[in-house]
Amino acid sequence: MIKRLLFLALPVLLLAAPTSACDICGCFMGITPYDNQSGFSLMHRYRVFNGYQSYGQQPQFFPTGAQPFIARPLNHVDEEFRHSHKGDASDYEIFRVVELRGKYFLSKRLELNAFLPYVMNSARANGATLNLAGVGDATVFAGYHLIRAIETAGVQSRLIVGGGAKLPTGNYQRRNGLGRRYPALNQPGTGTTDGFMYANYIGSFRNVGLSLNSSYRRATRNAVQESLAPSTTTFANLFYRVALGTNWQVYPSAQFFYEKTKGETFEGKLTGEHAMNNALLGPGLDVYYKNFSLNTSVQLPVYTARTDHPASAGRLVMAVGYSFKQSKYLLN
Repeated sequence: MIKRLLFLALPVLLLAAPTSACDICGCFMGITPYDNQSGFSLMHRYRVFNGYQSYGQQPQFFPTGAQPFIARPLNHVDEEFRHSHKGDASDYEIFRVVELRGKYFLSKRLELNAFLPYVMNSARANGATLNLAGVGDATVFAGYHLIRAIETAGVQSRLIVGGGAKLPTGNYQRRNGLGRRYPALNQPGTGTTDGFMYANYIGSFRNVGLSLNSSYRRATRNAVQESLAPSTTTFANLFYRVALGTNWQVYPSAQFFYEKTKGETFEGKLTGEHAMNNALLGPGLDVYYKNFSLNTSVQLPVYTARTDHPASAGRLVMAVGYSFKQSKYLLN
C-alpha cells in the first residue's frame, strides 16, 4: 500500500538537486559541483519486489516479462487479477516514477524544493497483471543549512535540517469498468498528506566525501481510512572526486539505503501489511559537465526481513539535471 511506502523514498525524499543520493533532500551535493545553486532535474526511479522467501525463491532485479522503464500497456488490468500471494515465482511488484524536480535557494542557507511525479506501477499475481499510471503525489519541502563550511581548503562540511509534506495530488480511487477499486498498492496516488523531517550531514577531505541522511515520516488517513505507520529511512554515500580537465568531474560512490516501517494501517489500527525492514547496497556514478549533470545508482538487497510478500529485489535511479550559476538571492 501507499506504493510500498512510496518506496519509502518519500520520507527520504531528501534529494532535490540532481543527484542519486537519497530520494528527497538535497543530499550529498553540498560538497560537490553546483553547491548552493538553484536548478531542475528529471529523475527516473525503479523499485522492484520479487520472489517469496518462504519458498526459497531468489529475487530478480528484472523479473521475466517486466519492463524496467515503462509499463506496457499502461493502465491495463487482466480481469482475473487479484492482489493475493500464493507463492507463484513469477509474481512481482514494480514501482516506476518519472519525476520533475526543482530547487531554489532563497538565501545561501535556505532552499525550497518541489517534486512532481508521474507514476507507473505494475503488479503480477498468479499469472495476471495490472499496470496503472498517472500523476502521483507532489512533494514540497524546505531545508536550512545549519553548518556551511564549504569555502575552505581540505576539510569541508555541511549540515542541513528541514521538513515538508507530500500532498494528495494523485488519484487513489481508480476503478475498473465494474466499479471495483484497484488495489491501493498500485494506485498512482495515496490520498494521504504526509509530513516528514530530515537531517543530512555531508563532509569531505580533499577528494573523499561522506554523506549521511536520515528522515522520519508520518501520514494522515485518506478518505477510505487507509494510511501507513510511521517510517524511517537512512542513507549513506561514500564518494570520491575525479577531475577530468576543467569542465568534467566524475564521482564514483558506494551507497547504502535502509528503510523500515511496520506497514499499513486501516481505521487507525495496524494491519502489518507490507511492513518493510530492508537494507540495500550498491554503486553510484555521477558525472558533471559545466552546468549539466548525469546521476546514476543501483542498490541491491543485503538484508530483507522475512514477510509473506515478494521480497525487495533492488532499486535503480537515473537523473539528468541543469544548475544555474546563482550569485544573487532574495534573502540575505
